[in-house]
Amino acid sequence: MIGLGRMGAGMRERLRAAGHEVIGYDPRPEVTDVDSLTALAAALAPPRTVWVMVPAGEPTRATVRALADLLTPDDLVIEGGNSRYTDDVPNAELLAGKGIGYLDVGVSGGVWGRDNGYGLMAGGALEHIHRAMPIFDALRPAGPREQGFAHAGPVGAGHFAKMVHNGIEYGLMQAYAEGYELLTATELITDVPAVMRAWSRGTVVRSWLLDLLVRALHEDPGLAALTDHVDDSGEGRWTLEEAITRAVPLPVISAALFARFTSRQESSPAMRAVAALRHQFGGHAVQHAAGPTGAADASACRTS
Repeated sequence: MIGLGRMGAGMRERLRAAGHEVIGYDPRPEVTDVDSLTALAAALAPPRTVWVMVPAGEPTRATVRALADLLTPDDLVIEGGNSRYTDDVPNAELLAGKGIGYLDVGVSGGVWGRDNGYGLMAGGALEHIHRAMPIFDALRPAGPREQGFAHAGPVGAGHFAKMVHNGIEYGLMQAYAEGYELLTATELITDVPAVMRAWSRGTVVRSWLLDLLVRALHEDPGLAALTDHVDDSGEGRWTLEEAITRAVPLPVISAALFARFTSRQESSPAMRAVAALRHQFGGHAVQHAAGPTGAADASACRTS
């Protein structure tokens, strides 16, 4: 297992608990089992299976290139990070030139996956899927295989499926967040956490994401410890780019992504422009920025 962060470390422990021998490598000496990729390869007897869980982009591509030089024919690389699916075919072709197999696997489950299991979406050849199935069975949630694992298609399909999964996640989180804000905006609702907790059982909007929001509100009822800045990992953007390419309308996911962009603005040039236009055409009241005295003021005029 290469990469022992929040996901990789939990996966290592879940695999070990299922009886698998796992050697982990991470640049951080306090968590790694070996001190280099070379030592990782030497610690395993061929044919080897190496699961990569490092940041998407060049860190993953560089790791795959290094493995191409360290591994031998009949070894198998599983790329389980949040990589863009377009990276998978070049990775697979590079490794295939050395006789090394390749699977791309979208992994969902977060920090809870160690105990609850991970949802897995795999792309690649059936022969490689069959070989890695004992690993997948150990990582997925208990129960029927089809409820926690999918062979989504050829190389690239696993990461494409995970990309869409994360796009849906954006929309779901935004909907819950907007509902939460509306509940807090009225004096009628005196216990917002209790309302959302009631939604989490028996209603059509119940979900694990809602359970996590209820948990967050229990720990911090007003979410006062957090700012409203929200990052994105890139998969929401990739989802929209694919939708545009294929002319597939995604209004909810696109709105959720743009809401995250809005959260990062200290002020909005676009909204200032809207205010200026309303003032120009209709004489609507506007809020002026703070002047030398530090006080903002509102003014209005009438157009003739």
